[in-house]
Amino acid sequence: MKDLDIGVYVPQIGFSYDDVLHRARRCEELGIGSLWLYDHLYGPGAPGVASLEAWTLATALLSSTERLRVGHMVLCNQFRHPVVLAKMATTLDQIAAGRLQLGIGSGSIEDEHTRTGLPWGNFAERSERLAETLEILSQAFSKGVIDFAGKHYTVRNMPIVPGPAQQPRPPIVVGGVGEKYTLPLVARYADVWNVPTYGLNELERKISILQSICGDIGRDPTSIVLSIEAVMALAPDESSLPKVRQIAERRFGAPGFGLHEGGLIGTPQVIVDRLNELHALGFRQVVLFTHDRASDETLELLASSVIAQI
Repeated sequence: MKDLDIGVYVPQIGFSYDDVLHRARRCEELGIGSLWLYDHLYGPGAPGVASLEAWTLATALLSSTERLRVGHMVLCNQFRHPVVLAKMATTLDQIAAGRLQLGIGSGSIEDEHTRTGLPWGNFAERSERLAETLEILSQAFSKGVIDFAGKHYTVRNMPIVPGPAQQPRPPIVVGGVGEKYTLPLVARYADVWNVPTYGLNELERKISILQSICGDIGRDPTSIVLSIEAVMALAPDESSLPKVRQIAERRFGAPGFGLHEGGLIGTPQVIVDRLNELHALGFRQVVLFTHDRASDETLELLASSVIAQI
């Protein structure tokens, strides 16, 4: 499975910069392909806990590594004007020599918008804004200039120079499984479709729906990389598994995390077998929460006993 990319999701809540940098450098040293951050103004449900800003942190990590790819799972479209985001993305991709992964979504936490006075709106409105942002980003990356008139954003002949280092563009990752709004945006704009943890219980059906939407608009569905976000509880052996499972249940036992639906609880061979199953379904990228927030021990075990096998 040489075409299976394995990344690690490290939500930065409660971590210092040194904590995250250490994990990023270990991922790079161990051959783990990518590291992903969240984009929230504070940790969801924990406004009093330290949480570093997402774009600044990504910039620092990319400036402090050489091969690791860094992205967000996912950027909140509401936080940044799309023209500013396009300029930020092209600049950071230049700084990082083409290692930026641009994950973006419509926003998920109303409270942080209410606290800051940022517009929220219903899901349909947020999806409209996201669609316009995706069009603006696409123009910026492909043409180097934006000329767009929409319901939410109007941009007149705005140059974006220099363009991104990656050609044709940094991969645009859109996450979600909503059939009315999200999957049509994936079909039209995304390079990568990420299935979040809450969508793990209906993978085959959602893939089929995305393929159908692609057919309707004339896009080859194989041009979209299928990605999955899942919790992994990796134990070195059977005797260690009960403790690992207990930690995973405590941290990720809520239904939205899809701990059991993901099927990634067990010893290395169990994880390898499950990754083989996901690969057979068409997935080419896996982004992993780890049960212990990417400890050295788990990253090393992932590299030596899982990635080494695939």
